Amino acid sequence: MAGRLFLVYVVVEIAALVAVGHFIGAVPTILLLIACSALGMVAVRGQGRKVFQQFRRAADGEIPPGTAVADGLLVGLGAVLMLVPGLVTTVLGLLLVLPTRALARPVVAAVATRKIDRATMAAGYYGTVVDPSGDVVDATVVDTYYDDGQGSGRPTLER
Repeated sequence: MAGRLFLVYVVVEIAALVAVGHFIGAVPTILLLIACSALGMVAVRGQGRKVFQQFRRAADGEIPPGTAVADGLLVGLGAVLMLVPGLVTTVLGLLLVLPTRALARPVVAAVATRKIDRATMAAGYYGTVVDPSGDVVDATVVDTYYDDGQGSGRPTLER
């Protein structure tokens, strides 16, 4: 599977380079690759600072932490894509590094929330319930059942 994915990547990158090179020429295509990479590295530096500021603001409770985490993930992924050689990955990396990543942020936040919910459900319950509203309900589970004679007469739970 990884081999096929790499093969698709190579074919797409070569096709994009040939198409752009055919359209604007070989030298301008190489200059475009260099310019996109340089712009990307400058953008990664500036957006990285903004992400760290968002982490600080999220730690102070000023903004929801999901926004900072999603932005950090997108900027990091964009930086990695900027390092991978090729025109298509460079353009995708630029789209994730520049403020256009705000379009992808809700999708990343939704996927992360779903994964975190699955992980917490798989971890099990240990006596503390956190309401979706953020209220913490601390309670004790009673393992016996009191029958007042009017109920269904459920048997006592045994462990």
